Amino acid sequence: MQDILLLMQDPTAWIALITLIVMEVVLGIDNLIFISILTNKLPPEHRERARRIGIGLALVMRLALLGTVAWIVQLTEPVFELFGHGYSWKDMILIAGGLFLVWKATKEIHHTVDPVDHEEDALAKAGTTTFAAAIGQILVLDLVFSIDSIITAVGMTPHLPIMIISVIFAVTVMLVAAGPLARFIEKNPTIVMLALGFLLMIGTTLIAEGMGFHVPKGYVYAAMAFSALVEVLNMLSRRKRQRDKAAKL
Repeated sequence: MQDILLLMQDPTAWIALITLIVMEVVLGIDNLIFISILTNKLPPEHRERARRIGIGLALVMRLALLGTVAWIVQLTEPVFELFGHGYSWKDMILIAGGLFLVWKATKEIHHTVDPVDHEEDALAKAGTTTFAAAIGQILVLDLVFSIDSIITAVGMTPHLPIMIISVIFAVTVMLVAAGPLARFIEKNPTIVMLALGFLLMIGTTLIAEGMGFHVPKGYVYAAMAFSALVEVLNMLSRRKRQRDKAAKL
């Protein structure tokens, strides 16, 4: 308790907290896009529950990992070397998570472009997936993003209370934004393709990071923001054409 009171009186601790909250919220966008796309494939009556469970699992996983910070730090230690580059458990987790994201995004893009191409597309054609399968896939990505999030937090501050507050705040923002984001994606089909493109880029970035090629997050999010802005302009243009067409009738 005394340590917390001392931190509250330290201006550098407040700066670290605000910076870390912003970082955690930004890193949570990737997770939120995946959860929104995946839960939209569930029957309408199960979507909200699945989103809450998925985001709740993200919070539990992050807080649990914060309790094992010493172990998390060890994940960055090289386990083996290949072609002159040392691979740690963190690298392997990022590569596995990236491959999963690339596979999932590619599969969903294929379903969107040609939803009746294979027999397995029966579920996609019906617009549904199983609740357990959705939660399982969310859990896999929660683990990848949680480890990346906690390692980022550990690198920015040594104070556990600051990490806990930032994680809780970021997950709360995700919980509040999940419903509106999912409904927005559902009402705008072109946004689905854009979001899947984001997931494909994020997956590729995770693979590159795991293989030792650092990709500045600022470049990735700047590209995502630019693409989103272009899509917003396209949506405004389509709505204007629709209004002009309706006015002529």
